[in-house]
Amino acid sequence: MAIAEAAKQLTFDPARFRADFPILSEPLDQGVQLAYLDNAATTQKPLAVIQASDDYYRHANANVHRAIHALSQRATRQYEGARDRLVDFINARARAEVVYTRGTTDGINLVAQCYARPRLTAGDEILVTELEHHSNIVPWQMIAEQTGATVVVVPVEDDGSVTLEAFKAKLSDRTAIAAFAHVSNALGTVLPVADMVAAAHEAGAITLIDGAQAVAHMPVDVQALGTDFYVFSGHKLFGPTGIGVLYGKEALLDDMPPYQGGGDMIETVSFEGTTWNELPYKFEAGTPNIAGASAFGAAIEYLEGVDLDAVAHHEHRLLERATAGMQAIDGLRIFGTAPGKAATLSFVMDGVHAHDIGTLLDESGVAIRTGHHCAMPLMTRFGVPATARASFAAYNDDSDVDALIKGLESVQRIFG
Repeated sequence: MAIAEAAKQLTFDPARFRADFPILSEPLDQGVQLAYLDNAATTQKPLAVIQASDDYYRHANANVHRAIHALSQRATRQYEGARDRLVDFINARARAEVVYTRGTTDGINLVAQCYARPRLTAGDEILVTELEHHSNIVPWQMIAEQTGATVVVVPVEDDGSVTLEAFKAKLSDRTAIAAFAHVSNALGTVLPVADMVAAAHEAGAITLIDGAQAVAHMPVDVQALGTDFYVFSGHKLFGPTGIGVLYGKEALLDDMPPYQGGGDMIETVSFEGTTWNELPYKFEAGTPNIAGASAFGAAIEYLEGVDLDAVAHHEHRLLERATAGMQAIDGLRIFGTAPGKAATLSFVMDGVHAHDIGTLLDESGVAIRTGHHCAMPLMTRFGVPATARASFAAYNDDSDVDALIKGLESVQRIFG
């Protein structure tokens, strides 16, 4: 095992990995080199993913499951082959447990409407944390309004962490669903999700994990986590936009009504009634994002050759380098310092609006995110309207960190 793991370590070379992403070597309109540090919003795409999308439209452009002609069969193989890769990637028990969605938001809404809405009643509680993305808050608020349930919030500590003790303190025999992030999109906090799942199950609740910020940065094993549902998006995993995955335990998915009605999600249709297709197709109404699925499969195939533990180590080194550089800048404050956090840095600078930071950094080619990051309750918790956020991926290197720090020093001089 040690020899195999050592050999696997050799499969991740940051410079070689970076070279696979064409956009990173293109000069920007302002004539400077791109330092792309907005990976928590979306990642760039390797050539293999771009080619897979092109290949579908050039050589397999047809609908899936609905025809016997060659193009349809080719498209179906690409579409379902990508699902098989995703099953292995997250270690699902069966392909019936991997449902294609439009992304993380779509997956959470599917669970909210198809699992929670038919079951919850007045007095039930939906448990979320204070650091959630809006897509893991608003759907549950809508369900609460529709059913009479209550949304209960687990507080965030001053360092941005969510403790297991705080989570357990909010659990009760009324908790029906606990929905929480694997990794915070705004702070990089890594939550103790396996322990939270176990605690929720002990209280009789089911769990949903928002894995959008985790899957590109660490190995994810849904069976080991024990969660009932896990959702993530292709575009944060070096894949295309408009495609994502809902993992759900087969027994739960089987017992849920469809999300939408239409083609391919049915077994039989008559004016007297309709019966549903088997899993996972029951939740995949209409013509799907076939090109997106094919390209998503290519992204997973690409990542299968990468040691995600080595990726996490590389990103942590960049995080330490960037953190040290930021801490040396007068008036700069970092939010989210939880131990073991992912490579995301949210910060403010005294006397400088976050948008001004982003604008000035962009002039030097450094791309970051500014705003509330779809986490307004978290911004309220820390008493700021917005932060600037730099988030790292496997293709980032020391030059990107140095460009960020140099840009921030320039901002400090301008406004200092």
